[in-house]
Amino acid sequence: MKVGNIDRLVWVLSALIIAALACQGTKSAPTPTSPPPTSVPPQATSAQAQKSDVPAVLPLKALDTEGDVDSSSMATAKGVSGGDTFAQGLFERPFNANTMDKYFPYLDIVGIKGYKDDTWAYLEITLAANDKDGKLPAQYAAELDTNKDGRGDFLIRASNPSTTSWSTQNVQAWKDTDGDVGGIIPMVADAKPDGGDGYETLIFDQGKGDTPDGAWVRVSPNDPKTVQFAIKLSMVGSPSSFAMGAWAADKLDPSQFDYNDHMTHAQAGDPNQGYPQVYPIKELAEIDNSCRLAVGFVPTSTVPGLCEIPQIQHSGIVVQPQLPGIPVPP
Repeated sequence: MKVGNIDRLVWVLSALIIAALACQGTKSAPTPTSPPPTSVPPQATSAQAQKSDVPAVLPLKALDTEGDVDSSSMATAKGVSGGDTFAQGLFERPFNANTMDKYFPYLDIVGIKGYKDDTWAYLEITLAANDKDGKLPAQYAAELDTNKDGRGDFLIRASNPSTTSWSTQNVQAWKDTDGDVGGIIPMVADAKPDGGDGYETLIFDQGKGDTPDGAWVRVSPNDPKTVQFAIKLSMVGSPSSFAMGAWAADKLDPSQFDYNDHMTHAQAGDPNQGYPQVYPIKELAEIDNSCRLAVGFVPTSTVPGLCEIPQIQHSGIVVQPQLPGIPVPP
């Protein structure tokens, strides 16, 4: 090859190399691969973020206790030994209607206890016995009179409690917003049943409501025939003291409170055989209730429905106060 050709070839190769290097230098750098985005959990809703208070062990000492008539011994006789006074709103009717030939021990309240701490009100209801399957297949309730005037203010009802752990399942609570529970005279049957709408405002329904942890129920871990309620005080106005009673029924209707203001004595019937004009029980059957406990206070004046009737001192003379329309026995 001639020298001129060699020089020309070297020049061409050099030009190609320079062009190749120039192209490489202008090639854009590869875009770095972004890491996959981190999964961000959705923000918890206010209901999820809110921590629920769950009741613990009941206080060691009850603030008030009371027994109730045990009608099991009178079951075969189709009657009761006491505890039922329709005019005063006290019922002892754990029997079927009209014939009273079926006694329901799981509707027969035999004792109640009331407790309170800084957060909870507790009610313990002991029944005569469970059903034949060892269950409590009924509705049970705590009724609170928070201003202690004889008119119920709140009703907390549980249906078919079955677990020994605290639960809100089948637990509901109502408030009497318009103040008509009790009729004309609290606890006393109205002469002309007018009724009103009873506990008309549902404030808690199985964990739903303004206070989602407001009411709980369980079967006592120590006694299968005892029902325990835990009621958050903030749900019922944070009272420092209150009167509290118990109910047991096949069906407990909040709209029918007070029952003796919604029907006559003749319509309701009576379990006492000593009153043949109204015996046996009729429309008001399969139901039992108790007088009311004094929780957090010692009564010094008359509170309708209270178990304990205070003795009032007048110039050294002890006087038993009389409830309106109710004669005091000698």
